[in-house]
Amino acid sequence: MKTAIAETKKGLCMGGIPIGSVLVKNGKIVGKGHNQRVQKNNPILHAEIDCLENAGRIGSYKGTVLYSTLMPCFLCSGAIVQFGIKKVVVGESKNFKGAKKFLQSHGVKIIDLDLEECKSLLKGFIQKNPLLWKEDIGKL
Repeated sequence: MKTAIAETKKGLCMGGIPIGSVLVKNGKIVGKGHNQRVQKNNPILHAEIDCLENAGRIGSYKGTVLYSTLMPCFLCSGAIVQFGIKKVVVGESKNFKGAKKFLQSHGVKIIDLDLEECKSLLKGFIQKNPLLWKEDIGKL
């Protein structure tokens, strides 16, 4: 989760939405990323999607764990289910409920760490950038 939080801060420093993600396979980080919708003018480049793209083709996702500083949305959850990632560890789900029930209904184990650092980073961003946040979650 430390690396996912570092990705969050990296994205925030670049003027982006502070969400980070890491993919771990066999105890090693194989991909990491952060939300880059703003930086790359790409509406689907959420942190989890950026992370998966950066991991590249890894063959089987069996045994992988996806770490995300925020509960994944339906877009990212679809990718998680599609690739058969069975465990997701999230930093928080207070600022955004995400697609927890969808993931669980597809056999994905969710561990919500409820980390204050993750909550405060995103909460501060949302307060300063409410329209950008609404755009990110499709509520504009």
